Amino acid sequence: MQIQNKFNHNTKIVGVIGHPIKHSFSPLMHNIAFELSGLNYIYLPFDVPPSALKDSLRGMIALGIKGFNVTIPLKEKVLPHLKDISEEASIIGAVNTIVNDDGILRGYNTDVLGVIESLLPYKDDLQGATVTVIGAGGASRSVIYSLIRNFKVERINIVNRTEQLAESLKDYFSTKMLFSNIKSYPLVPPDLVDVFRNSKLIVNTTSIGMYPDVDDAATTIPESFTKDQIVFDVVYTPVKTKLLKIAESQGASIITGLKMFVEQGAKSYEIWTGEQMPKEKVFKALESYLLS
Repeated sequence: MQIQNKFNHNTKIVGVIGHPIKHSFSPLMHNIAFELSGLNYIYLPFDVPPSALKDSLRGMIALGIKGFNVTIPLKEKVLPHLKDISEEASIIGAVNTIVNDDGILRGYNTDVLGVIESLLPYKDDLQGATVTVIGAGGASRSVIYSLIRNFKVERINIVNRTEQLAESLKDYFSTKMLFSNIKSYPLVPPDLVDVFRNSKLIVNTTSIGMYPDVDDAATTIPESFTKDQIVFDVVYTPVKTKLLKIAESQGASIITGLKMFVEQGAKSYEIWTGEQMPKEKVFKALESYLLS
């Protein structure tokens, strides 16, 4: 019997840390990419509770792990443990990608590039526009940063179940990026119809509509869109969420979360390997898997 050993002493290890970690599709995406590219890498999930973060990072360095993604709830908590943080990660206050540079941990936020690449086809439409962002967590920070820095929007509305968090985020970006035309609202659907209708772009950065609670959006977000609007949902399971289906049926342009997921992953891949991810092939493979 001939045994083929795919991995060896030259195999480089990358991965993702978070808690819980079972929801992440990053291992599937990156291992597909490594297979397609023929790179001698493997991507593994590591369940790391916040209490074990410091020891885990030391272990990553000791084991020579090349780099890793960071997901909930560690994106903010990891910052004090890094030697170097990129500009966008510093302003946003969250890191989602770390590279181990000979024992020096450097942090980046590639979600920003995921947002930029997803919205790039609509750049001219967004200049001087009003935008509504649903959510006040880490993903919303990346979206708001990208809109201010790269798309020259006129006004940003932040809508969140807890209005205090939306207000806090408004104050943060008003101070950090000197962008004062931000308004916060509580997520009360009947009161938001006009806010949504007057927005060129609506971005859902929450888990509303994520599998298995796929119908949440129908009861949480106003179902009133127009053919002149763009609706972007960062949720990618399902690929086309209830929110996007409703928006598309009413003539709006839609952007799926899978696009952002692959784009941010491709930047992490490039940071670790110095190579370009075969994005189109990876996107099609993930789409096929998620739709099956």
